[in-house]
Amino acid sequence: MKKINIFILAAGLGKRLRPITNHIPKPLLPVLGRTVIEYVLDNMGNLPVDKIGINLHYKKEIVQAWAMQSERKDRITTFPEDVLLGTGGALKNAEGFLREQTFLVHNSDILSDIDLEQLRAHHLSSGNLVTLAIHNFPKFNNLIVDTRGLLKGLSSECVSDVLERRAFTGIAVYEPEFLQMLPDGASSVVDTWLDAVSAGHGIGTFDVTGCSWTDIGTPTAYAAAVFDALRKAGEVIFVHRTIHDCGDVDLKGHVVIEEGAVLNQGVSLKNCILLSGGDAGAMYESSGQHEGAVENCILGPDFTIDLHEADILDLNGEGGQLIGTGGSERRYYRLRGENKSVVLMQCKSDDPDFERHMEYSEFFLNYSIQVPALIRRISGNMQALFEDAGDLSLYSYLRCPRECSDIEGIYRKVIDLLVLFHARATDHVSECPLLKSRVFDYDLFRWETGYFIERFVGGVRGIQPDNNPGLEKEFHAITVSAGTFPKTIIHRDFQSQNIMIMKDRELRVLDFQGARMGPPAYDVASMLWDPYFRIEDSLRNDLVDYYIERMKDVAEGRFDEDSFRDSLVLCRLQRHMQALGAYGFLSNVKGKKYFMKYIPEALRLLKEDISGAGDDYPELYGLIMKL
Repeated sequence: MKKINIFILAAGLGKRLRPITNHIPKPLLPVLGRTVIEYVLDNMGNLPVDKIGINLHYKKEIVQAWAMQSERKDRITTFPEDVLLGTGGALKNAEGFLREQTFLVHNSDILSDIDLEQLRAHHLSSGNLVTLAIHNFPKFNNLIVDTRGLLKGLSSECVSDVLERRAFTGIAVYEPEFLQMLPDGASSVVDTWLDAVSAGHGIGTFDVTGCSWTDIGTPTAYAAAVFDALRKAGEVIFVHRTIHDCGDVDLKGHVVIEEGAVLNQGVSLKNCILLSGGDAGAMYESSGQHEGAVENCILGPDFTIDLHEADILDLNGEGGQLIGTGGSERRYYRLRGENKSVVLMQCKSDDPDFERHMEYSEFFLNYSIQVPALIRRISGNMQALFEDAGDLSLYSYLRCPRECSDIEGIYRKVIDLLVLFHARATDHVSECPLLKSRVFDYDLFRWETGYFIERFVGGVRGIQPDNNPGLEKEFHAITVSAGTFPKTIIHRDFQSQNIMIMKDRELRVLDFQGARMGPPAYDVASMLWDPYFRIEDSLRNDLVDYYIERMKDVAEGRFDEDSFRDSLVLCRLQRHMQALGAYGFLSNVKGKKYFMKYIPEALRLLKEDISGAGDDYPELYGLIMKL
């Protein structure tokens, strides 16, 4: 395969991004712990890259230091500019480097998922001198392109039916001969495109309309890109690994805390980005405030940039903010009133869980089980309004480093909530016929194991069991054994992303419409052996003991500790097979690729589970150990 050189335009002053760029050059702006230029280079992973050139001017020493520490440092050559040379002058300055072979030029302030290998292949097959990656972006549409995809000129005016306007993405592929057309000194590459067109050369285009593309040239665009990256990662909170203790910092909405940020105790953050040196506590002091939330802003060492929520978050649909990052097909919108917000739940017309959600909500609330209060059902639609439980799940709470005592304390509160499901609600389950009649039975256990084989073993790992009859026999034995365990109401997906933490550490449990009558150890396994967050073994053991103590207190002699402990191993095994099947389905079928990041921990837990039961299930043991 013919190799290609890369050239990154990274010399600009970043004027529109001030005051951020007074401290950080634009190519090194952080997005969830990684620099923009790293994202750019990572998007070139499929290209047959030979060498990488980067032009430098503004804060060039900082960018140079980054380049020398980069994992790609052996392939990087930098081209400092004493004065800015423009896009054309930058290429002319690196002519000795670029004239060796075809090269791709990429602005350093563009984040996209454009398939650069397709762009390269199109260019090589076209025979054009240059190929511009273009898209339909009305705000920037000023390239005139004919029906063959050739550049004809520039205009912001309306054009004829045989021509159309498109926007340049900041990405293009060049043949070395183009360099000979550039004048010495500073110049614009656009002028030379037009000169080439006038001289009869083909300046082609490759339309990438529909691809994700962001120009982070302003603080608002930068913040929107950061929060979009959060959404694509399935997160609402990012805390850099160098932040060691969040203490009693209150996190709401979407929060990004980058390396070097300062966290002060008692600070409340909502829809904020803290850059290196950003200190919300200092902001309080300078304004004379001692409490309240720092909201909708970017904080740096000596600046605060206010943001409009509508510009940085997804506020479309039903006039509210789309919320939630899980695997559900239901849609949730935050609707804001004068005094408080509520959540609108929308379900598809054929959603079988809607009626259960309504009935379960009323039933659980009758027994003080902390689910979001049902405000009202919207007549004639599969919609309902609920209490707003906020954005901070237990999962997100734990993404911010905490003291061991804080972690244990919040898990004990969660277990207290779980005990209400398993004891208080179970005592009154006859009042909820829909729930009483739904049993975690043989068919459902077997569906979960089949889900694991189809969606994870085959779908993700591409493995077919060596002895399928033997494996099916062991699945049958697991299911029959599980059917002998005492049953209570179980949530069935009682994991950290379904537990919300509100003001004063009040809890709300979500996604309970799948509740059934089943072995309570399934819920305990879901929470304490959760792939989303690894609990230390010693703490997990203490929490299991705490659950047993609480069940003995609340269930008043109806709880069998020995039976519960016996059921834990099989329920752990079953739960982790189900979770891996779900991660495979959500990633490969639903396109929610961020679920892939939970697979390593889920698989580690599954191997730990089977190591204690391998003698009883040798076929399953052999299969799991191959994964």
